[in-house]
Amino acid sequence: IELAQREGFESVEHLKRYTTLGMATDQGKTSNVAGLAILAALSGKSIPDTGTTIYRPPYVPVAIGAFAGHHRDENFHATRLTPSHHWAAEQGAVFVDTGLWKRAQWYPRAGEKDWLETVTREVKAVRSGVGFCDVSTLGKIDVHGPDAGAFLDRVYINTFSNLAVGKARYGLMLREDGMVYDDGTTSRLAEDHYFLTTTTAKAGPVMQHLEFCRQVLFPQFDVQLTSVSDQWAQFSIAGPKTRDLLREIVDPAEDLSNEGFPFMGARQVALRGGIRARLFRISFSGEMAFEISVPARYGDALVRNLMLAGKQFGVTPYGTEALGVMRIEKGHVAGPELNGTTTAADLGLDKMMSTKKDFVGRVMAGREALLAPDRQVVVGIKPTDRTRRLRSGAHVIPKGEIPGAANDQGYVTSVCFSPTLDQWIGLALVERGRERIGEIVHAHDPLRGEDYDVELCNPVFYDPDGGRQRG
Repeated sequence: IELAQREGFESVEHLKRYTTLGMATDQGKTSNVAGLAILAALSGKSIPDTGTTIYRPPYVPVAIGAFAGHHRDENFHATRLTPSHHWAAEQGAVFVDTGLWKRAQWYPRAGEKDWLETVTREVKAVRSGVGFCDVSTLGKIDVHGPDAGAFLDRVYINTFSNLAVGKARYGLMLREDGMVYDDGTTSRLAEDHYFLTTTTAKAGPVMQHLEFCRQVLFPQFDVQLTSVSDQWAQFSIAGPKTRDLLREIVDPAEDLSNEGFPFMGARQVALRGGIRARLFRISFSGEMAFEISVPARYGDALVRNLMLAGKQFGVTPYGTEALGVMRIEKGHVAGPELNGTTTAADLGLDKMMSTKKDFVGRVMAGREALLAPDRQVVVGIKPTDRTRRLRSGAHVIPKGEIPGAANDQGYVTSVCFSPTLDQWIGLALVERGRERIGEIVHAHDPLRGEDYDVELCNPVFYDPDGGRQRG
């Protein structure tokens, strides 16, 4: 204020703009009074003679809710239903909102006391027999054209132009800043036709991203993109009895053996009754599994047929909760790990990155900070006390250190009770985590007031060599 007065800013309004007086949290309610008094003293005048100004509301704390619109419940947006929704509702499924989608979270049975008992039953049924889950909410994009493979090479970190027809491959795409954007499987159904899947949450954004790449970044490619998310009903069928169930609904002429339809195979098949379907040998559960895709209008009929045909094998429908349990047991990353701040290396997927081609995010992924050895990376985590419940969001603190920002080395991203291991397990992002496998650290959860010891471990808790899904 003294400097402003000395340089000629003697008007109160000039003073405010030169010094930013009154622009802090009180908006001039208190600071203007002191500022005007200083200016008046420097000018040898009274405050009224020097000039006064006003303060802005709000000058007291206001609840954010006061500025928000009123709650509209579910009436303001569309509701998207999966092809099996009506059948699932008949089974008494509990639904969860996943964006605009209603997805079956679990299928309770009479006598089960809580959701955990239900989910445990569903997981055990898949691991020992066969189960199915509606995964139609995944984003689905048809990629056509003579340059389809070359285009996908530019948007994924790994190569798809050399993918054989009839094969599927897991892919990872980055944002332009080098951070992981989305993942999914892409299958080559013909020389100029790829079928790409995305996560449910990123179905729309990935389609927009691909269109931007096609129209702006790589307009030289002859390729067309079509969103077909609503056109196909897709079900994951998993468990050691999967082939037994599939043989009841697929035309007997189709070879479903391990030799005739190996892991990561993909092709069109005929179902009994003449309907054509797409069949993919991919697994999110870690079990031997297929994903079957039919035109959406046949989705309800297919799910009912799966139940009828699978009754002799004890087929069990399972929901998103059991799906999440099995993906954590298998160490697959998902939304909590693909949080917008992780790199391919953080997720343990950097070996997928091709060094022979360019792709979106390649240059920025090589920034020094993204290659730092002390970055938080994905590891497995489990309480040292097997009866202890693990909580997502708990901070990872070195053993014996006082919890605080200076000692915060990561956090738990995903947790579940594992029926397979009979204890709570999870995934976490931890500084230098891969170098610290076997180390005992402290989980600090200030929100729930919990503190307990956990062990850092391999993120693949179940079937680490992958023999079951390839069997």
